[in-house]
Amino acid sequence: MIAARLRHLALHLTALALMALWLLPVAGLVTTSLRSADQAAASGWWRAFDVQQVHLPAQRLRGASVLRDGWHGTEGVLFDDATARAQVLRWGTSSRAPQAYPPGATVALEGGARLQVRADGGWRLSAPAPLTGPEPRVFVTATLPPAFTLQNLRQVVFQPLAGPGLGRALANTALVAIPATVIPLTLATLAAYALVFMAVPGRAVIGAAVAGLMAVPLQVALVPLLQLHNQLGIGKGLVGVWLAHTGFGLPLAILVLRSAMARLPSEVIDAARLDGARDWQILTRIVLPMVFPTLAGLAALQFLWTWNDVLVALVFLGSGPDQQVMTATLLNRMGTHGGQWPLLAAAAVVSMVVPLAVFAGLQRYLTRGLAAGVLN
Repeated sequence: MIAARLRHLALHLTALALMALWLLPVAGLVTTSLRSADQAAASGWWRAFDVQQVHLPAQRLRGASVLRDGWHGTEGVLFDDATARAQVLRWGTSSRAPQAYPPGATVALEGGARLQVRADGGWRLSAPAPLTGPEPRVFVTATLPPAFTLQNLRQVVFQPLAGPGLGRALANTALVAIPATVIPLTLATLAAYALVFMAVPGRAVIGAAVAGLMAVPLQVALVPLLQLHNQLGIGKGLVGVWLAHTGFGLPLAILVLRSAMARLPSEVIDAARLDGARDWQILTRIVLPMVFPTLAGLAALQFLWTWNDVLVALVFLGSGPDQQVMTATLLNRMGTHGGQWPLLAAAAVVSMVVPLAVFAGLQRYLTRGLAAGVLN
């Protein structure tokens, strides 16, 4: 009795540990997507709720012109919307001494100009004559309280779909994943029904050939398949990537659906034939409702594979910036925009939402259907 309880406890603890290992990076990704670039550069996501000390990039002082008490100058604010609540700790006008002055200090510059930077980020540059020449630079060290923003998510979701941005990549991913799920499952359903319920010559040989196709590595078939597409005039594009995903997904789908259909009671099918039902009626009205859990589980798997795919899309969809899917776009931006971690994290979060929703909606079918179709 005690041993059984210990095994039960160990099983639950293992499940909780695996859940924590999966949720930890997801929590970091979501937290990073809600932070500004300055905050993400200042500390890790686990310190998102702490007050951060950040070193802001050097800024040229460009502001509104003012004339006050006979002095000419400009004034403005150092902080933008993302750092509006920051407070200046130290500031300076040279990269050699970026923390030379406290907030509120007035510093004399060349040409008789004076510069003052307040704790709230406001500054005033004044001189006895109109200012000429380049604007001075200011280096600021500030404290930044915890702050979260939806700007990164807005930029990803509402970026114009017509351009080569993340919004277009998200639309391309949907254009690839949805047909690449519907087409192979439709063909696999018809093929499995024919192998089980129709007098197809050589059914055993066909079944063995389909099983053998699963042993072909995807990477080995990419180049020959692309050459075949070019010879047929398909080339690179949506049709090519749909056909590629269909070819790679068909063997498993046919085997699983064939196994599920073979377990159906033959008496029901025979009775339907005696009543005059045709194969299409038997398939749509009897077989499909009975194998729906298996079909839904396969749909979830196929959709997840195609949504998260990067290799097949890069080979068959094209390399143009307006042709790439979300995974390829994120891969490219890791190098070109590596400093924009919050924006990349927001794009990854948006990319995860759709497959997570599909998995959550079809989870029971995924586990029950595949177990019924493969194990029994």
